[in-house]
Amino acid sequence: MPRRHIRVTGAPGAALRDALDRLRTELGVPLAFPLGVLTEAERAARAPALPPYDATDIPFLTVDPPGATDLDQALHLSRRGTGYRVRYAIADVGAFVVPGGPVDEEAHRRVTTLYFPDGKLPLHPAVLSEGAASLLPGRDRPAALWTVDLDADGRTLAVDLRRALVRSRTRLDHAEAQRRIDDGTAEEPLGLLATVGRLRETLEAERGGISLQVPEQEIVERNHGYEPTYRAQLPAEAWNAQLSLLTGMAAADLMLASGTGILRTLPPAPDGAVGRLRRTAHALRIDWPHHVSYAALVRSLDPHRPAHAAFLQECTTLLRGAGYTVFRDGRLPDITTHSAVAAPYTHCTAPLRRLADRYTTELCLAAVAGEPPPEGVLAALDALPKEMAEGGRRANAVERACVDLVEAALLKDRVGEVFEGCVVDVEDHPPTHRPSGRPTTGTVQLESPAVVGRLDGDPLPLGERLRVRLTEADPARRAVRFALA
Repeated sequence: MPRRHIRVTGAPGAALRDALDRLRTELGVPLAFPLGVLTEAERAARAPALPPYDATDIPFLTVDPPGATDLDQALHLSRRGTGYRVRYAIADVGAFVVPGGPVDEEAHRRVTTLYFPDGKLPLHPAVLSEGAASLLPGRDRPAALWTVDLDADGRTLAVDLRRALVRSRTRLDHAEAQRRIDDGTAEEPLGLLATVGRLRETLEAERGGISLQVPEQEIVERNHGYEPTYRAQLPAEAWNAQLSLLTGMAAADLMLASGTGILRTLPPAPDGAVGRLRRTAHALRIDWPHHVSYAALVRSLDPHRPAHAAFLQECTTLLRGAGYTVFRDGRLPDITTHSAVAAPYTHCTAPLRRLADRYTTELCLAAVAGEPPPEGVLAALDALPKEMAEGGRRANAVERACVDLVEAALLKDRVGEVFEGCVVDVEDHPPTHRPSGRPTTGTVQLESPAVVGRLDGDPLPLGERLRVRLTEADPARRAVRFALA
């Protein structure tokens, strides 16, 4: 999982756009699609493989970030006796992509959609990802339709999956969805998102799972310029994420039962990593009694509080060992669970933006139908973990570079100024020749603007609030550095 998310609201200035263009060239990320890929994508957009099952009478809706057009998921929630029925429609990329064709080969080269502050480099051509395959409102679209029946406590009773033609009625962003739920104007398919989401959060806590509510870093337009801020996740975003987790867990169970699949796995965190987090919590003055589990502590934190936000950022270090695990022919892997989910889990709800999801969907469709997996899927399966790992490394490199570049660009005219901040990390092994014998390099999180940078000083009091002076802000080197004031 990436350490920080960042996006720019409004149109970035010319200097920032130019710097981002240079960054894309430097990182060697795939830019324009080859002509052959665009040609095949346009052909597929005109004539997708349409499913025989018609579910266009179900009034689906989508809940996504503002301005999003690559809509992977649409939802419809309803009551079923004392329980609930969750319908989750996932964009059916397999209805458009020919195995081994130009679009398929290009997707294997790109692996994931890459996000930059001024736009994205999509996994599939826009005619598909933002057009014919996207679950846009008022359009009939092929989808993989998950139907999950839950009991009154939100536990799974039954799962069905089939290809279906669906039509979303409404597109909402997270803020509008939250407003409608809060003021009571949400109709049942949306209003139940809070009910089901909270039930699933309770079950997550019972099984020892955890969802990190890491604040998103935003660059917002303000006073004819830009300023970095933090945005905490809305409850509606967390509830929507619970539907994705529910579906990913159901998909993992289907594949495990069929004997062939690909899981998203994460081994338990080593004691040393948890011990480091305990030291960080102590430094940030976060009370963590020894009888309280890591999962219980994280659920008690408020991402609006700077110290808690800093700790949540550090918690993402426990997720760095996540990977993809393939199994086939009934030979199950040694590790089948994701320790943060506390259950078997897979990625299957974002096929427009992530390569592996198309394959897990095809495997689950075959499992439900009692059919063997498609040959094209089996042929690609063994290479997927390495491809996804390489794609993840590239996405993380892009994210780190973008954060560093944007922060440096925004602060380049403020070198010498003094800011209030908090030391959120220090070197674990300080050099012994330093005067204090303690770490002299660490990380500071400013209170305002919302910037995280390297800090030099002796000593560096972890968790302490202090004043720091900006000593370097170089967009060319993507470097931001502070010293004790």
